[in-house]
Amino acid sequence: MTSATVPGLLTELAGTRPSPDGTAALRAVLHARRLLTLKALLLRYERQRAELRPEACARFERDWALLEAAERTDAEAVREVVDYPMTGAWLTDALAAPPGPPFERHLAHLGGLAAAAAVRAGCRRGVTRGDPPDPLHLPGLGTLRGPAPPAAGGPAGWTPLAPLAGGAVLDDLDPYRVPAAGIGPDALRAAERARVDHERWSRLWRAAHALLAAAHPERAAETRATVRALVPLERPGLAGGPPISATRRAAPGAVLAEPPRDAGALADLLVHETHHTKLAALGEAVPLLRPGADTLHRVAWRPDPRPVSGVLQGAYAHLALLDLWWRARAGPAVPPGWRLHAHSRFEAHRGEVAEALSILRDSSELTSAGREFVRGMDRHLARLGTLTRHPA
Repeated sequence: MTSATVPGLLTELAGTRPSPDGTAALRAVLHARRLLTLKALLLRYERQRAELRPEACARFERDWALLEAAERTDAEAVREVVDYPMTGAWLTDALAAPPGPPFERHLAHLGGLAAAAAVRAGCRRGVTRGDPPDPLHLPGLGTLRGPAPPAAGGPAGWTPLAPLAGGAVLDDLDPYRVPAAGIGPDALRAAERARVDHERWSRLWRAAHALLAAAHPERAAETRATVRALVPLERPGLAGGPPISATRRAAPGAVLAEPPRDAGALADLLVHETHHTKLAALGEAVPLLRPGADTLHRVAWRPDPRPVSGVLQGAYAHLALLDLWWRARAGPAVPPGWRLHAHSRFEAHRGEVAEALSILRDSSELTSAGREFVRGMDRHLARLGTLTRHPA
């Protein structure tokens, strides 16, 4: 992203406006960040290789060579694996791991990454060579138990991820899909495959995207382009409460969610989490907050006080939902039930977003770009408050 594109991108994104150019720019930012993180892992390996077992070093170097061979064969296919959301979570955990055996255990995951890259690129050489971990997790593809490559026509021991309409996957296998400590105050964990209702998730996914397409086709396209993986969550023990969804900063493009009550709820959370990813990517390219921002504020959608970064994230995601609901409540192709839902949600949350934006306007913790971004959000909220008809 060049400095010339930043002002226009800030204005476009501040209004939660979906556009192919904006999506492409943010994906380029995330890819550049991912490559830097992958290089940081290689540098750490080179610095600490003397502390690692010889077999761990041999395996890492074999896997790295396979990744390079796949990249020479089909660079775009390898980019799909490198940019897969859980690849980012793996890199983050690996770089934070203590030296010695913990670091070695994370390094072993490169075997699955290289195998996935080779399979996507059609580069079969070396996929099963050596002594890979068992099971071998191939990001974005599935899990292999045993020596046969997954491209061998459905071999014994191969468990593929379930595809979702539009190119995403339902990921209930990747070991890095949820942090070890769980998600949120209830420490939600990754749902085990045996307890995931794949048919229901697939049905809700299709229905949610149909609702988005009926209300705002461009936003439906943006969601398809941004969300690459849906990770089912489950609560430990008998804990209850409203369904929770989340986006991890280390794994943009993955939506972690408990089963929603219906397709409308899934449509809402997909738009909500997509905008967390968009704002995180923008923050990588253009700092919106000053270092050390730590003042806490109350917002209507959370019981706990939030730092300015949390207020900004929440306000932005809810502004995108307001835009969606404003369109859905008057959309002629929108089913009547969801139209009514959209109307009530728009009226209930418009004031809450305005209140959060007033906190951001008064904050001294925003950069100049951050202040301009909030002004753009303000302008969009004002337009939604005065417009009563569906946009042309």
